[in-house]
Amino acid sequence: MLTQTLHKELSGYQLGEKVHQLRAGRGLTLAELGSHTGMSAAMLSKIERGRLIPTLPTLMRIALVFSVGLEHFFTDIHKRHAFGVMRKKDRIRLPAGDSKNAPYLYESLDYEVRDPKLNAWLAHFQDFDGKAHHHDHVGIEFLYLVSGQLELTWGGQSHTLEAGDSIYFDGTVPHSYRRLGKQACTGVVVTRRD
Repeated sequence: MLTQTLHKELSGYQLGEKVHQLRAGRGLTLAELGSHTGMSAAMLSKIERGRLIPTLPTLMRIALVFSVGLEHFFTDIHKRHAFGVMRKKDRIRLPAGDSKNAPYLYESLDYEVRDPKLNAWLAHFQDFDGKAHHHDHVGIEFLYLVSGQLELTWGGQSHTLEAGDSIYFDGTVPHSYRRLGKQACTGVVVTRRD
C-alpha cells in the first residue's frame, strides 16, 4: 500500500492520462489493450482514471505495446516535445556573414526551442551592390517572401521572387540571395537537416 506522500508524488506524473493518450491515439478499446498486455480492462480502466498506480513491470507491459520506453511516462511533456514561444520584442537582428557586406540580416524564430527539428529565420535582405555570396548547407530550405522583390540563384540559375512567392530547394546546391530594388525585402526562411 502506497503512503499518501508517495501516491501524491506518483500522481504528478499523470501515468493514467499518458496511458489513455497512447491507447486513444491507436484507437484501441480497453479490452483490446488488455488482450495485448494480458491485463483486464477493469484494471486498465483504474490505471487510466488514476485510481491505481501501476507497478514498473505493469507499466513496461503497456509501454511495449506502444513501442515507447518507461521514460515516456516519467519525462515532463515540455522536455519530451519541442515547444517554444518566441516574442518579437526578444528577437535580435544579426548579420549573415561579414557584417559590412551581409546580404541579409536575420532574426531566429526558434531560439527558445530545445533540439529543434527545423530552423526558421526572419530574413531582412539588404541593399547589396557587391557580388552575391553563394553558400550551401546540408538539408532542404524553404523561403516565403513576405515583402519586396528577391533574386535567388540556385545551381547557376536565377529566379525572381515577388511578395507572396515561395521556393523550396536542396540546400546542398550552392545558392545566393540578392534584393532587387529599394523597397524593404523580408522573408521567412526554414531549413531542415536530413
